[in-house]
Amino acid sequence: MVDAVAGPAGAPPVFEGVANTVAVLVLIIEFGMLRAGMYRAQVRLYAAQSLTVTALAVVVGVGRDIPELYVLAALSLAVKVIIVPVVDLRLLRGASMSIAGSGAMGVATEVLVALTLAGFGFFAVGALNIHSAVLSSAALGLSMSVVLVAFVLMIVRRDVVSQAMGFFSLENGVSLASLVVAAGMPLILEVAFLFDLLVAVVVFGLLMRVHHRRVRSLSTASIDRLRG
Repeated sequence: MVDAVAGPAGAPPVFEGVANTVAVLVLIIEFGMLRAGMYRAQVRLYAAQSLTVTALAVVVGVGRDIPELYVLAALSLAVKVIIVPVVDLRLLRGASMSIAGSGAMGVATEVLVALTLAGFGFFAVGALNIHSAVLSSAALGLSMSVVLVAFVLMIVRRDVVSQAMGFFSLENGVSLASLVVAAGMPLILEVAFLFDLLVAVVVFGLLMRVHHRRVRSLSTASIDRLRG
């Protein structure tokens, strides 16, 4: 009889299918962040993406019997799903909600570039033939796609909110990859990553607040060069 939590060769279709579906949802939400025209929508999409990654941690914890992942999921829920979005929305209170038109390219072109890079990342990782005892290589390829699309969000959007959310969602892609290749990573290291995220939230939060107070806009077009 095949064990319900067997290795890659005997992994049950249900568990692997659920994990891959969750990974696909993380990528779809990333594309939603790329297209969002309101900063509130972008922050909420980040919260939804973080919740999806948290759900995957629970799925892996149950399917692979790794109790540490329950603690990680609880911390991730508190920090990335609740604290980070609430802090960002409070800091942006009073700012213009629209960030539409802040892209360096048209929305269709941005999505096309992101799709190209996402496909490249997915198939490049597949070509490396990396295997994991926890999840399939497809989930690892999807995590690379999330990271690359997050980079696109940070680069092509010229507003401080998109750049911050791109950086935060990049961390979600890294978290997804860590669940694939190193789900049994010591809990202290996972917690350290979350505290690094909190530091980044403070830095980006101050940047958003100060920038908006000075130029009364979320656009970064006015700080694209050094000023004496």
